[in-house]
This record gives sequence, C-alpha cells and structure tokens, in this order.
Amino acid sequence: MVSAGNAAPAFELQDTAGKSVSLQQVLEGGPALLAFFKVSCPVCQLTFPYLQRLSNGTKLRVIGVSQDEPRDTEEFNRRFGIRFTTLLDRRAGGYAASNAYGIAAVPSLFVVEPDGQVSMSVSGFSKRDLEAIGQRVGVAPFAAGDRVPEFKPG
Repeated sequence: MVSAGNAAPAFELQDTAGKSVSLQQVLEGGPALLAFFKVSCPVCQLTFPYLQRLSNGTKLRVIGVSQDEPRDTEEFNRRFGIRFTTLLDRRAGGYAASNAYGIAAVPSLFVVEPDGQVSMSVSGFSKRDLEAIGQRVGVAPFAAGDRVPEFKPG
C-alpha cells in the first residue's frame, strides 16, 4: 500500500455519471482524501458516513473510489447518505487505481496533498486517524453520542 511520503499514483477514472476525472483535476481544488471501498464491505459501511461529515468542510475534498459497478455504487451512496464525488475503479479496467495504490483491503484512505504527495494512508477504520483528519480540516467526524470502535480492520 502506498505510504505517507510517497507520490500518489496518477489515475483517470469515471464518476458515476460517466465523466472522466483525473487525480490532477482532483488536486487542483487542494488536498484530497481518496477513500477506496466496496459496497459489500461492512467496515466501509461504517466508515463512509463519517467521511461524509468530513466532506462538509472546505479544506479537504473527499473522493470515494468504488470497486463496484455504477448502479451498486449509486445505491450505496443513497443508502449511506454519501454526496461527495465517487469514482469507479472497475473490474473491466483491471482495478487499475486500486492496484497502483497497493490496496489489499478496504476501506483504504489516502490524504494526497496538492503537490501529489501522500501525507497519510490508513487501512481499515481508525477512529484516531479520522479524528486527526477532522482536526486538520476543522470538522468533527464524530458526534458526542456516536458509539464507534477505536479500530476495525478492512
């Protein structure tokens, strides 16, 4: 898995509407959190509503990268209230982005700086890491009543 301090592999993927989006285009808006997932993954289902909260800030663009088909991905987004951009890393394309990032489990999260360097990489659900991202962007990912585990492997 690509670790902090390394260059983020470039990619060009389609969003759920069929529009091509490159990593370069994503980073033009500032730092980004790339969140690789599968719709059937229970840890992804746990993680993504908190990523949606993080996306409500303006200092970090959250981008989902789904390893599933458009229809399943759109249903996942509806079910879990995901409104941030979601790209498709499809089986037909050999999961090119997932393989370039060395994904072994989902969710896998990468904070990528505007210069293309990875500043954080996380595999699975990590409360501490999501809190650190939240502090960086001034958004609390967890509310007072949320009951969340400290860590869940992907």
